[in-house]
Amino acid sequence: MLQTQAFAVQGKILPDREIIETLHKGLEGSFTRQKVLVLIPDHTRSLPLPFLFRALVEVLHDTRQLDFMVALGTHPSLSDESLNRLVGITPQERDTTYKKIGLLNHTWDHPSALFSIGTFEQDQIAQIAGDHWHSSLPNRVEVRLNKAALEYDHILILGPTFPHEVVGFSGGAKYLFPGISGPDMINATHWLGALAGVVGTIGIKDTPVRTMIHAAAKKLPTPVTLIALVVEDLKLSGIFIGDHLSAWSAAADLSAQRHIRWCDKPYQRVLIAPANVALCRKECTN
Repeated sequence: MLQTQAFAVQGKILPDREIIETLHKGLEGSFTRQKVLVLIPDHTRSLPLPFLFRALVEVLHDTRQLDFMVALGTHPSLSDESLNRLVGITPQERDTTYKKIGLLNHTWDHPSALFSIGTFEQDQIAQIAGDHWHSSLPNRVEVRLNKAALEYDHILILGPTFPHEVVGFSGGAKYLFPGISGPDMINATHWLGALAGVVGTIGIKDTPVRTMIHAAAKKLPTPVTLIALVVEDLKLSGIFIGDHLSAWSAAADLSAQRHIRWCDKPYQRVLIAPANVALCRKECTN
């Protein structure tokens, strides 16, 4: 369920004060003396991460251990300098104010860093894929993720939700799979997304890839709380805190309103930049 939420009216953004109040309301005192791992995106995602990093460290001041891991998927690891820049701190601040806060990279291609929490067998893969099943999909998928996810009392996911060409809408449990997962899940979800196709995926909440990600997340024993963000012009227009299903669903609904231009008439399909693509309702394409 949603613990708390805040969103601005159309054309407006949330003031910093309201964002901080929402973080305090949704999180403060919930993780006292716990080890908490916060999953965050890298520089390829749009959000005011330096502001949110400082705010979260303040809100979670009573944790026993607080670390941030960049959910890189297969993106390259970040240097110490890049990690500092990502969260908006100086080397001096990292050695003083934030010296007890870990800044970590996910390494998808290091078997020793991964741990298996289960498998998907062929029957379940076919059921998830539905009409998009193809013999090129794997017969078995090992659900592995960074073993750090099992070494903490709680996982927080902090990330934006946008229309996404592989999963429908980004964010939520996508920061687990493929964010901190092993190659099996990364390959399987991306190929399934390719089989479903962009037109049948982007801007749609219920997709085969999202179903597979949520099924994998059920195998994770560590509790997860999601801070789902809706971002416009690098500012927040929405923030939703709760379990990863409810918070992501609410953020995807707001993203559909703010990030998609819904049209009553179809457009002629031409090759144009993705940023200029107008998504029309399914019935308009017939």
